[in-house]
Amino acid sequence: MEDGGWVHVPRPAEKDYWNPTAVQENSNGEPSSSQPLKLIFTSPAKYWTDAIPIGNGRLGAMIWGGVAKETLQLNEDTLWTGIPGNYTNPNAPAALSDVRKLVDDGQFTQATKEAIKLSDHPSEVYQLLGDMILEFDTSHLKFDEETYHRELDLDTATTTVKYSVGDIEYKREYFASYPDQALVTRLSGSEKGSLSFTLYMDSKMHHHSFVQENNQIHFQGSCPGKRIPPRLNAGDNPKGIQFSALLNLQIGGDTGVISDVDGRKLKVEGADWAVILLVASSSFDGPFTNPIDSKKDPSSDCKTAMTSLRKLSYADIHAHHLDDYQSLFRRVSLELWKSSKNVLGSAHLNAEKQIAADESVPFTGSENTTVSTAERVKSFQTDEDPSLVQLLFQYGRYLLISCSRPGTQVANLQGLWNKDIEPPWDGAQHLNINLQMNYWPALSCNLKECQEPLFDYISFLSINGTKTAKVNYEANGWVVHQVSDIWAKTSPDRGEAVWAFWPMGGAWLCTHLWEHFVYSMDTDFLKNKAYPLLEGCVQFLLSWLIKGPGRYLETNPSTSPEHMFIAPDGKQASVSYSTTMDTSIIKEVFSEILSAAEILGRTDDELIQKVREAQQQLPPTKISRDGTIMEWALDFIDPDIHHRHLSHLFGVFPGHTITLQKNPDLSKAAENTLTKRGEVGPGWSTMWKAALWARLHRKEEAYRMVKHLFVLVDPAHESEYEGGLYSNLFTSHPPFQIDANFGFSAAIAEMLVQSTVKDLYLLPALPRDKWPNGCVKGLKARGGVTVNVCWKEGDLHEVGLWSTDGNRIQRLHYGGRTVNASLLSCKIYTFDSELRCIRTYSLSQVASC
Repeated sequence: MEDGGWVHVPRPAEKDYWNPTAVQENSNGEPSSSQPLKLIFTSPAKYWTDAIPIGNGRLGAMIWGGVAKETLQLNEDTLWTGIPGNYTNPNAPAALSDVRKLVDDGQFTQATKEAIKLSDHPSEVYQLLGDMILEFDTSHLKFDEETYHRELDLDTATTTVKYSVGDIEYKREYFASYPDQALVTRLSGSEKGSLSFTLYMDSKMHHHSFVQENNQIHFQGSCPGKRIPPRLNAGDNPKGIQFSALLNLQIGGDTGVISDVDGRKLKVEGADWAVILLVASSSFDGPFTNPIDSKKDPSSDCKTAMTSLRKLSYADIHAHHLDDYQSLFRRVSLELWKSSKNVLGSAHLNAEKQIAADESVPFTGSENTTVSTAERVKSFQTDEDPSLVQLLFQYGRYLLISCSRPGTQVANLQGLWNKDIEPPWDGAQHLNINLQMNYWPALSCNLKECQEPLFDYISFLSINGTKTAKVNYEANGWVVHQVSDIWAKTSPDRGEAVWAFWPMGGAWLCTHLWEHFVYSMDTDFLKNKAYPLLEGCVQFLLSWLIKGPGRYLETNPSTSPEHMFIAPDGKQASVSYSTTMDTSIIKEVFSEILSAAEILGRTDDELIQKVREAQQQLPPTKISRDGTIMEWALDFIDPDIHHRHLSHLFGVFPGHTITLQKNPDLSKAAENTLTKRGEVGPGWSTMWKAALWARLHRKEEAYRMVKHLFVLVDPAHESEYEGGLYSNLFTSHPPFQIDANFGFSAAIAEMLVQSTVKDLYLLPALPRDKWPNGCVKGLKARGGVTVNVCWKEGDLHEVGLWSTDGNRIQRLHYGGRTVNASLLSCKIYTFDSELRCIRTYSLSQVASC
């Protein structure tokens, strides 16, 4: 397991396929970056949100970096409470009829009360695996605090902890391997025989552990079969998901020994180095298999995995990890530099002068890598360090790679990482913004493979959702409401309609299927995966739409997620008809299936004919008397104008039914809506606002929302904050929710590149005075195009484009200019600041070319 001095040679990075004629360079003639892509900590974690997250999509850990006692808090993404459920309510049709009549009669307050009869039981709860603990001897309590260093290197997805005790430097390295499905820890001391520690496992879950073969710890446990806290000797709990973990310990050095302590701990004495491998498995066998019927044996699976893993050296495992991770992470680079000039106050330079290296200087405010990331966040409101924006952008990509990979579960409310038996909001998938935002950067930020778990999940939801639609609403197709879980729950949540009743979750998810196609242009995916799911979704929407008293079809009952209005009787209500979000999502899905049908030659299908007819009868988006987008079909008074949700702006972003080019009046109303909503809100709301302002090409406002996120949250007083960042750059609601981490990356991409299948908008919301110089490489655009853009002193410098999936014709837009560009497959095209093609060459690095 000792690495033996091997050096890993990485494959060429996709971001390096194209290089501009000039970028900011350092003294070595290499592209400069003002900061390495590392999260830096100068002390061990005090709170969970100080710990460093690592993950391979399925298995994750939070690394505390303690000195005398190190803790790796562990998660496995299939560990949930519960068993497959019945997501139907035979009493719902009668309740639905009563609610609809009350809405038709304008009795919205009473309809809101009656709609509670449409609610169901809550989702199940995401659980944890346990802790891997290393205890060192008391000499480590005397470590030199000035030597302590803990970091997460985003480029290698490796965490390192270093510190010194006397003359001995101790080093720990951690990573989570996707190809070898293991968590890997390597410990070493700078002097021979200096490494001694005790290793064991613990958990808040029902569990037991035992030592075997004198170098392995077997760990076994179970999840509750109900969403109640686990109780010893509780006979009324059904059998829940069972799980196992297996630790394998190997040491090096002439004097090192391993001994068994109490049959459940391993003690290492006098070693030079140690490598700990951890694998884990569960009995979960899909959302439709009851754990009691599962044929999976997690203990046996762990043993099999470990047997294969032990045949590999540490260097092999690490090389596999780097090859896999960097093939994804290195597709995109972002570099932002401040300027030696006042960009807004000076005239633009000519092209020759723009290329001169001395006209742009890297930001040097925080180049000392001993400065903690938390301190950099604290100072951002003053120094606005652009390299911290780079770091948080890439951190979002790192987190998505780490918590959502092919074959894993979908990223939940906390991605993968959770320390609680009862996490906030159950750690469950919330479908009225949060789950969708988790996957916003997957396409634009060049990580389409990370979206595969979402498509698997939608398929599962469609199966349960078909039953819910039929029984609850006597409707065709499939439906999903606001909250779900690992068992693909599709019925409404429990409680009040304002949060429990919202049957548009599945429809919103279906827009991700279409987006995957327009980014990849993969007609096989469209035909075999996306279209069948879109069909079922549209069948439900056509059933759900009913003829209103006027000429329009309407949704009834209808809510705007988690938001109330003042009903005509002066009381707060949430249930009415045809909220703007309902209508916007339906318009989006109808447009998508019509486009898909045209591509697949299915325009004569009966379903498509019905969609065309219904599309003409959908109500228009309306502007209220104060000039904002109306959130409800009637111009109700809003009791909370700063509400966190921006549901009525779905058509602007992530939708496409309101655009600057086609709907200038509605776009202006959308701006007014955002201004009225204000800037205060949880992290995910802040990032939705940033993306909305970017889509509207309002660069100052988009940047202001970006800046708004850079507030350091004190975990001891987190309830006093709205949004912000913890010291490990997890985003805060509060408490921690991962959606804003992903929303941030997506919003930055939206500020730099926007697209349709035929149009490419370059630097549409670039804050020129904040990021006057920069380069982004490897972003994806609709139409299957890879986009690379560099700019100097606030103006476009060069653009590199390529496609590997067929020839494309793109309209390039920048600064009021529009140019048609013909892109041949597997050729790289470079355009100058005037959008003139100045060179082309073959893309020979890609296997498909």
